[in-house]
Amino acid sequence: MKVLIISDGHGDLERLDALSPVAASCDFVLFAGDFARFGNLDTAKPFLDRLSRLHEQVFAVTGNCDAPDFRDEVDQRGMSVEGSLSFFSGLLLAGSGGGARHRGVTPNERDDEDLAADLRLAAGSAEEADVIEYGESETEDAGEGDAGLPSATAASRGAEGGEPALRDNLVVIAHHPPANTLLDLLPGGAHAGSPSIRAFLEAERPLLAVSGHIHEGRAVDSLGETTLVNPGPLCDGYYAVAEITGGKNGPFKVSSVSLERL
Repeated sequence: MKVLIISDGHGDLERLDALSPVAASCDFVLFAGDFARFGNLDTAKPFLDRLSRLHEQVFAVTGNCDAPDFRDEVDQRGMSVEGSLSFFSGLLLAGSGGGARHRGVTPNERDDEDLAADLRLAAGSAEEADVIEYGESETEDAGEGDAGLPSATAASRGAEGGEPALRDNLVVIAHHPPANTLLDLLPGGAHAGSPSIRAFLEAERPLLAVSGHIHEGRAVDSLGETTLVNPGPLCDGYYAVAEITGGKNGPFKVSSVSLERL
């Protein structure tokens, strides 16, 4: 599967439109937040409208520059993965929106623990999760699981219903990057990421974790078995493309990630 990864659109419709040929070649799109331009909440809705037309399968979270209730708008388009699990072609997708509290100059700043709490349904047993199913599963056990949920949900539990085994099919979209990685590195050398999101990634070991927020943190990194990607801000023309293989006769794998520019 080919994945288009974007973040920090900040209302730039021209750059979003320019991605149309790339999006057409991809199986789905991940957007890591900031629909709105800094200080102009009205730019979020036009960007969402255009993003919904970019590809039929988009998974997204809000950013710190978006209004907190804009999550409802994204959810109405069937694109939001904040605080829920979505299922697509054997992958489970979970998301965390907004940014950590800083100076209070953007509308969607939250406590660090709350950022990770958005991902709670992806931890442990998935029986209580609100799972939204898209597309057809490419896994061997496609169909209904033992709890009447999509089989990928049942497969997210251990073989005996114990420890979770989500790491080979879980994709995390978090606007705020994990702490102490290349993705949260500021020009002066300081790190501005989320300790709680990093702790979640270390505990759950997802396949892929996508973030944005730190415009200077455009990078590909890893945290244990997890591939980390900050594609850079789309408003500056940056994006990334990833290839995910496997899922039918073996585990999923991020086989490649390329950082690109329009």
